[in-house]
Amino acid sequence: MLRDITLGQYYQTDSHLHRLDPRVKIVATLVYIVSLFVVDNFIGYLIAAAFLLAAIILSKVPPKFIFKGMRAIYFLLLITMVFNLFLTPGEPLFSFWKINVTKEGVKIAVMMGVRLVFLITGSSIMTLTTTPNQLTDGLESLMNPLKKLHVPVHEISMMMSIALRFIPILMEETDKIMKAQMARGADFETGSLIQRAKSLIPLLVPLFISAFRRANDLAMAMEARCYRGGEGRTKMKPLIYHVSDYAAYLVAAAYLGVMIAVGIIF
Repeated sequence: MLRDITLGQYYQTDSHLHRLDPRVKIVATLVYIVSLFVVDNFIGYLIAAAFLLAAIILSKVPPKFIFKGMRAIYFLLLITMVFNLFLTPGEPLFSFWKINVTKEGVKIAVMMGVRLVFLITGSSIMTLTTTPNQLTDGLESLMNPLKKLHVPVHEISMMMSIALRFIPILMEETDKIMKAQMARGADFETGSLIQRAKSLIPLLVPLFISAFRRANDLAMAMEARCYRGGEGRTKMKPLIYHVSDYAAYLVAAAYLGVMIAVGIIF
C-alpha cells in the first residue's frame, strides 16, 4: 500500500501538461480545488470529472498509475463518508439501533467522497507532471509579491517542495523497514485494527532516525555547495510564459466561470 502513494512523485514523459509553465499548473490546481467547493450538484461534479479526465488524457500519465494512489486514502475516505452519513441531521431514511441515516447525510457523504477523490487526483496530476525544481520555481514566482512584506518567499517555497518530494521517499523507507521487520517475524497484517495500529509503533523509531539522517545529509550537501537562497540568485532555466500557457490560463478561468454559474443556477 505504501508504494501506491503517487502524491509527490514525478512521471517523466512528453505531454502538453509537462510542457506547461509550473505557475500555470499550480494556479489551475488551485482553481480546480476551489471549484469543487463551489458546486454541490450532479451537473457540477460531471463538469469537474470531464475537466479532470481531459487533464489525465493531456498528461499522458497512465490512469492506472494515477488512481493507484487512491488506495492509500481508502481508510480516510471511508471515515469521512461514514461520519457524514451517520452524524448529519435531516430527513430520516431509515434507522437501526440509535443511529439514523438521513437524506441529507447520504448527499453530503457522497459529495465529500467525490470531492476527496477529485482533489487527490487533481493534485497528483500536478506533481506527476512537474519536477520538484519546477515546483519550487513556480511557487517562488507566484509568491514573489509577498517579498514586499518581508516574507521569506524562497525559503518557504523550498521547504514546501522538499516536503512534497520527501513523501514518496519516506513511504519507500517505511516499506523497506516493514519488510525487514517482517523477515524477523513481525506481523503487521493480522489481528484487530487496534492491534495492527500498535504493531506499527516499532516502525516509528527507525523511520524518524532515517528521516533526520536524510534531512541532515541534505542540509550538509546544500552547505557544501554554498547554497544561499533569496535575492541575487540566478536560475538555469528561468520561467517564461508561452502562448500555450496563456491559453491554459483562459481555459482554467472559463472552467471556473462555468462552475460558478452552475453553482448559482442549480
